[in-house]
Amino acid sequence: MRLMGCYGEACVMTDNTAISPFTIDVPQADLDDLGYRLDRVRWTSVLPEGEYGVSLDRLQRLVAHWRDAFDWRATEAAINAHPQFTTDIDGQNIHFLHVRSPEPGALPLLLTHGWPGSIVEFLDVIGPLSDPRAHGGDPATAFHLVIPSLPGMGFSGPTTAAGWGTRRTAAAWVTLMGRLGYGERYGVAGNDAGSMINPEIARLDPDHVIGAHVTQVWSFPSGDPAEFEGLSGEDMAALGVLKDFWDNKGAFNIVQSQQPQTLAHALSDSPAGLLGWQLQLFDDNLDDEFIIANVALTWFTGTAGSALRFYREDALDTDRPTEPTTVPLGLSAAAEGDFKSIRRFAERDHKAITHWRVNEGVFGHYAAHTASDVNIGDIRDFFAELRG
Repeated sequence: MRLMGCYGEACVMTDNTAISPFTIDVPQADLDDLGYRLDRVRWTSVLPEGEYGVSLDRLQRLVAHWRDAFDWRATEAAINAHPQFTTDIDGQNIHFLHVRSPEPGALPLLLTHGWPGSIVEFLDVIGPLSDPRAHGGDPATAFHLVIPSLPGMGFSGPTTAAGWGTRRTAAAWVTLMGRLGYGERYGVAGNDAGSMINPEIARLDPDHVIGAHVTQVWSFPSGDPAEFEGLSGEDMAALGVLKDFWDNKGAFNIVQSQQPQTLAHALSDSPAGLLGWQLQLFDDNLDDEFIIANVALTWFTGTAGSALRFYREDALDTDRPTEPTTVPLGLSAAAEGDFKSIRRFAERDHKAITHWRVNEGVFGHYAAHTASDVNIGDIRDFFAELRG
């Protein structure tokens, strides 16, 4: 990657608060190397029946799409259509999109992705959220958008020091919003890791964060039997979904929380291997272009390993605050195909839940892409009550 548009004093500044323009420009040699590797994949053996993880058929189909049909330059152009920047926070390079609304009263909003997603998750919501007037919406719902790449992921990575997990990232995002001039009043939203980071931002900066919007509330049983007394049938079913996920698909969390570097050696060397590993957390209803765009971004930035470390850092961070958050929290959840949030446990951890919506007809983990209108509407509704 190389910085574009860096000129004059901006190129020689040594102040680590400097913000530099950024444009994605993957060298053609990297694309050629990728094509070479995808032409020479060594496929694994399979059994004729049984469930053992990501299927060979699905992986082969997506590798063929990546090799023969996917156009990285189109993805590059789609991201480059929005202003991008980098800055140093706490010794780490941070890449982010900064899309200012044309509406003077727009509310600053920080959007945070997760793993194995990326900033690509939010490309479909940028226009309507930042410029609702141009998309048939109410200009009073406009947002100035800040969309960073997580430390160690995408164009922020790789990380160069240990410790970059949920809490350190939340502190960095507070710094980022202040550096951009938004520190007095702003909202946060996001998915997956973003749904873990957002409440921590609210915990760190409650005087300035007006609300935290999430797509999952990561509140689990504490082990106290009393928590299960009177639990509804719906909530018990939600616990069953969680148990099934961890029993059958939770291996990625264990590996990445314990030995991310061991796995990283393989994923950093094989694009097909990287795709196969990340594919376990990309829903079956997702289009091939979206899946490959996220995986390709990881491949070209060389962040397969540092992205995994985020899980290890969180596993090592055992001294977390236990007091509940007090900033307004809003949930917009998919009805099926995703983690089930349980309100009783959520209310234990968050004292100001003002918005709890489970969207019928929405399936999967990536609603900002698969159900953009619903996601946009929920974000607008939640913050409408908080704008003042």
